[in-house]
Amino acid sequence: MDWLQLFFLHPVSLYQGAAFPFALLFNYLCTMDSFSTPARYLFLLAGGGALAWAAMGSFAVLVLIPALCAGVLISSLGPRDAHRWAFFFQMSWQTLCHLGLHYTEYYLQERPSMRFCITLSSLMLLTQRVTSLSLDLCEGKVKAEARGIRGRSSVLEHLWKTLPYFSYLLFFPALLGGSLCSFQRFQARVQGSSSLGPRCSVWALTRMGLQILGLECLKVVLRKVVGAGAGLTDCRQLQCIRVMWSTAELFKLTYYSCWILDDALLHAAGFGPEFGQSPAREGYVPDADIWTLETTHRISLFTRKWNQSTAGWLRRLIFQHGRAWPLLQTFAFSAWWHGLHPGQVFGFLCWALMVEADYLIHTFANLSIRSWPMQLLYRTVTWAHTQLIIAYIMLAVEVRSLSSLWLLCNSYNSVFPMVYCILLFLLAKRKHKLT
Repeated sequence: MDWLQLFFLHPVSLYQGAAFPFALLFNYLCTMDSFSTPARYLFLLAGGGALAWAAMGSFAVLVLIPALCAGVLISSLGPRDAHRWAFFFQMSWQTLCHLGLHYTEYYLQERPSMRFCITLSSLMLLTQRVTSLSLDLCEGKVKAEARGIRGRSSVLEHLWKTLPYFSYLLFFPALLGGSLCSFQRFQARVQGSSSLGPRCSVWALTRMGLQILGLECLKVVLRKVVGAGAGLTDCRQLQCIRVMWSTAELFKLTYYSCWILDDALLHAAGFGPEFGQSPAREGYVPDADIWTLETTHRISLFTRKWNQSTAGWLRRLIFQHGRAWPLLQTFAFSAWWHGLHPGQVFGFLCWALMVEADYLIHTFANLSIRSWPMQLLYRTVTWAHTQLIIAYIMLAVEVRSLSSLWLLCNSYNSVFPMVYCILLFLLAKRKHKLT
């Protein structure tokens, strides 16, 4: 097998890999006193524009326009109005772009351009940064740089003051992937003293590279296993369970590999945790906690750890502000943010029910199961059940055609979420009687 294919099986990974030398260069330049703070902001902004053009081509304007508009809204309006209008504009723009994808896939029955798909992915990440920044301003965590053009302030002076905003929205290490970096963290890193030296560890980057290599090797093996057996369209009865699990594991390995590569790029640019410091203590949240994701027996914990920075963003943006059914609101918004494909709507709503059932099931089990052999059996069974339910949800979210979704729903795999739905109904009824 070609080594280039081994490392860069995902198209975005090729561009992320190409950005590595520039991330290391930025990190090195930050150690020089002559590399001023404005120059750092401009370097990150120019790198974002260049990477956008290289990866997206002419579709880059679909990311540059909303970034410019969001920066103008945030710098011109009051904190509450800025958040409201930035959220409305960003989600409206992103939805229109997703509708274009729907038109291509479902009406024209054509395969969308890879550059357009990369653009949509970058646009979703831009939505995270825009709303995170506007929330920070709304909650008073970030002091506004400027508010409109007043008195003698010229347009150029106003733009210069808002340079940190535009640089944050388009900085190249996070343009195509990576865990969500808050504006406070971004600003602290850019304005950090040059005397601190390089802010990345060679050992950490080597460790991430070895992790990616191991995951890609596992993907090669698993892809051969999946390719050699029956697919979801021609599997028989219990065989469909194996097909579902192995296919979902292939998806998970791809996600893990991409997340680690994205975090490595952020780390190379100096936006990772400081050497010897705990990531959580520094407010840095890596997306891939592979050990927890593969060993947990609780769907709720898996949900919090899967793509951790995005989960935290959704919790802050939707869940904490939801008055009625906040969990359902959060997953419904997540389906909207992902593009509202039929499989995504079904998958995320199913996921919300599974999390709700998980809370009730484990609360009941903790009160009822006392002996350690039964606890061990319970953890083993619920671990297997959790992994199979997650595999079911993942396939539902990833499939694009209604026919594939129908095949999944009509297979034996639907038994696993159905069991949790029945338990949700029974335990909710019991809880209602007790109260």
